[in-house]
Amino acid sequence: MTSLEKAQAIVKILDKKKGRDIQLLEIANLSTLGDYFIIVTGGSNTQVKSLADDVDDEMHKNYAVDPTRIEGQQTAQWILMDYGDVMIHIFQEEARSFYALERLWNDAPKVDISDLLIKE
Repeated sequence: MTSLEKAQAIVKILDKKKGRDIQLLEIANLSTLGDYFIIVTGGSNTQVKSLADDVDDEMHKNYAVDPTRIEGQQTAQWILMDYGDVMIHIFQEEARSFYALERLWNDAPKVDISDLLIKE
């Protein structure tokens, strides 16, 4: 599974589980942290935790892929899931606004994910 395929699979999981304002940023040419950042908002501590749990469960079950590290589960204001080449940032709205990763990484190209999202 390529890093893009992994990122796309994660975007689909987050969208299916009602994650809001999903962004996929390509960071490969800007950082050694990985190839992609996924940024998503959950509406509450419970939803933030649930999004992280669902990604973890579905990636393991469907692709036999596990994160190398998960941080922030205690407070669930911001959970970071590290899949090596893909990093997922699951925020509550206030934390997402405060840390503003999209502005911090504004040089990173946004990947068009419109074809991955459920049409309502």
